[in-house]
Amino acid sequence: MASGQRVSENLTAAADEALAVRTRKRVTRRLIPFLMFIYWLAYLDRANLGVAKLQMQNYLGFSDAVIGLGAGIFFLGYLLLDIPGSLIVERWSARKWIAGIMVAWGLVATLMGFVGMPLLGAARPVTQFYGLRLLLGTAEAGFFPGVIVYLSHWYRPEDRARAKAYFMITQPLAVAIGIPLSRWILENCGWAGLPGWRWVFLLEGILPVILGVVTLWYLTDRPYKARWLPPDEKQWLIGQLRSDEARKSATHRVSVMDALRNPQTFLMTASFSLIVTGNQALIFFLPSITDNMKSMPVAIRTLGAGLPYACSALGILINGIWAHRTNELRWHTAGPVLATGVTLVLTVLASGHPWLTMVLFCMAGFTCQAYLPAFFSLPTKLLGKSAAATAVGVICLGNLGGLAGPWIFGKLKTVTGTYDAGLWVLAGCMLAAGALATQIRVPRAADETQSQ
Repeated sequence: MASGQRVSENLTAAADEALAVRTRKRVTRRLIPFLMFIYWLAYLDRANLGVAKLQMQNYLGFSDAVIGLGAGIFFLGYLLLDIPGSLIVERWSARKWIAGIMVAWGLVATLMGFVGMPLLGAARPVTQFYGLRLLLGTAEAGFFPGVIVYLSHWYRPEDRARAKAYFMITQPLAVAIGIPLSRWILENCGWAGLPGWRWVFLLEGILPVILGVVTLWYLTDRPYKARWLPPDEKQWLIGQLRSDEARKSATHRVSVMDALRNPQTFLMTASFSLIVTGNQALIFFLPSITDNMKSMPVAIRTLGAGLPYACSALGILINGIWAHRTNELRWHTAGPVLATGVTLVLTVLASGHPWLTMVLFCMAGFTCQAYLPAFFSLPTKLLGKSAAATAVGVICLGNLGGLAGPWIFGKLKTVTGTYDAGLWVLAGCMLAAGALATQIRVPRAADETQSQ
């Protein structure tokens, strides 16, 4: 009798596990490729200035200082919609919010192609440029935190790190694939008498507008509205997510004030700000650093500027899957960040050895963004509902480091004449960020999840 009962229990457990696997795969196939593509478009419209400026500066008379400030002003827009964006996704509609954001940022990105033309009025071209970059940052600000919250509506806490790993490899891929695409448009598109730099903005800006309309039809706000989920999978997923929210509600971690009272929110914000300060400076100046290695062939220098991004994609994927398997988020956040700081220190010490420096930059590329899936699984692991949405929005204010990092790095290069001082500062930022990340505390109850 007991043996028969054990067999029955084993069969039930196997059936439940099969249902869980089937549901996760269906949700991932439906959501992740589409979210990756629209994030690729977002990152492309943010980064294509680096290519467009190769012609844009000559046409408009912009200095490097103007371009650099315009690149940094983008991040000021994050002050406005980071927190509201994540709360809107939690309380209203992710589908409508993301679609609206895409149309807005696509229109602003397209208008960048008309800077200096009568269409934008009588304001000076530099004023138009700064204004549009600020608007672009404002329009795009709610997208990333909104998607992070949206994924928590579809994945259990123990599944989120892997799902976010798939989503976040888009960042380095956007640079590795998008920059050559922008360069091709720059050099080959001169239709209607317009220079190639205008077509970079026009062609890459109109795509999000089109995809924004598609988003309204394609995305589903929550599992109970998903007609594409079979009934058994829908009920299983809804049950799992409700159990997680019930546990967080019992510990009073679901309101906006719960997030603002939680020291972990501000600890993660400080850590993220330091990481972004280091990473954005490295991304912006890496091509200049590798181009300065004159003893190496031009082809190798060009490869050296892009290869770390391919390594970043690999690092994000491996660390995200590893965090999913171990269910350990703190050390899968702190470890890669600390490793990046150590690698940057070694890079400075290897000055004068270009081949070794190139290898070290690839190692830094592998680890510098690997923290992302584990780190952005922490807010929804620690908190629930509006608290998690608020925490994600507050943490993303750390993107303002993207304004400080490149400016500090460039200023040190101007003062000292070398990149070493800037690299020391970046290493210090990453080591400090990693040290802060080791202090993140996940309550034991938040680590205990049951597979059903």
